Parts: sequence; structure tokens; C-alpha cells
Amino acid sequence: MAITATTAFSRDEYFDILDKSEIKLEYRAGEIYTMWGEPIEEREGQLVTAKSGLLLFPPNNDIVAMSGARPAHNIIAANLIGEFFECLKKQGCYVYGSDQLVHIEACDRDTFPDLTIVCEEPEYTKSKQGLDALTNPVVVIEVLSRSTESYDRGEKYECYQTLESLQEYVLVSSKKRKIEVFARNTPHEWIQRIYNDENPRVKIRDCEIELAEIYRMVTFDISD
Repeated sequence: MAITATTAFSRDEYFDILDKSEIKLEYRAGEIYTMWGEPIEEREGQLVTAKSGLLLFPPNNDIVAMSGARPAHNIIAANLIGEFFECLKKQGCYVYGSDQLVHIEACDRDTFPDLTIVCEEPEYTKSKQGLDALTNPVVVIEVLSRSTESYDRGEKYECYQTLESLQEYVLVSSKKRKIEVFARNTPHEWIQRIYNDENPRVKIRDCEIELAEIYRMVTFDISD
């Protein structure tokens, strides 16, 4: 059965919580979620994860909610940042890692993609806490995990499509050597390109990157 959050938050409250939190949190039109998809709610004056009941701000030495990704996910993300930085540094593009918040106005949503590229002057929504959210990415890349894949392919993708600046949405498997690029053809039409060992030269933006470089040093978890 799906878990639903029971506490409504304003976006200002979200930024106050995010500013104090040790983990990344996503805002979804009044609800706050961990990046692995578990909603946050208030219980007896404490903010906790709705399913596991972990405290967001423990008073003493209590167990706190912490985030973490598997090694394959982390290595792939690091490889992508290195490859895109090298390719785009002379083109005036900005390459952001997973600490850059992105705001999606049409969905009233704030999220942390694994990789974001901007090739013009970055635009932000400002918060009093200084946690400014980018609004004009040209490429968004998500490295898939078991807990987030259906969300990244579904509801999150639909939200990203509302960003007028976005030209490519990229899903990178952490279970096998496969990359899917969804490229905007018209305002309402997206074309999918698939890269794997049979088609290993990955084209994203103005970059051509060998699949082997993106998956360099990656060992896949056989339990997946």
C-alpha cells in the first residue's frame, strides 16, 4: 500500500527544514519527501519519516534519518560529472552535481537531480536561507535506483517536461550498461534514444561520450 504524507508544509517551511536537515529533501506541492521517496510528517512535535519513523532532527543520540546511494550509483554520477565538465567547460555551460536544487514551477516542486546542465545564465528562485533553486536547466540526468526508478520514469519526468528550458532528460541505469535520452522535438513531443553495448557512443547536448567511460570502475550489484 502506498505511503502518503499527513502533514502539509508551505514552501517557506520546506526551506527552513531543508536548511537544518542533514539529508536532501524534496518538496511536492505541500508535502516533503526524502530523496528515496518516504514522506515526512509531524508526530508529537517531531518531524519523522512516515514509514520508518526516523527522526529528522534527533534531540540527543537518537537515530536520525540518513541518505545514501549504492557505490555503482555514486561512481556513475562522478564519472558523468567528470566527462561533462571536460566536454562543456569551453562552451560556457554550468555542470551541477546532486547538491543543486531545481524548482519546477508548474508542479510546485523542488528536487535534487543527480546532474544538471545549464548553458546560459543560470536563473534561480531565491530563499531567505540562501538555498536557491535553479529554474532553467537544459539537461537533467537521473541515475536510477530501485527505490526511485518508477518515480523518475513517471511523475517526475512529467514534471520535468513542463520546464521550457529543458531539452534532454537522461536516465542512467545503475544495474546494467544502459542509458536512455529523452530529447525534446517539439513543445509536446519527446524522442527517445537508447545507448548500450550495441550503441555505445552516447550523445547528450554537444557531447559524445563512450559508454565505457560513464561506467568506468563500476561493479554492478548482482542482488539487483
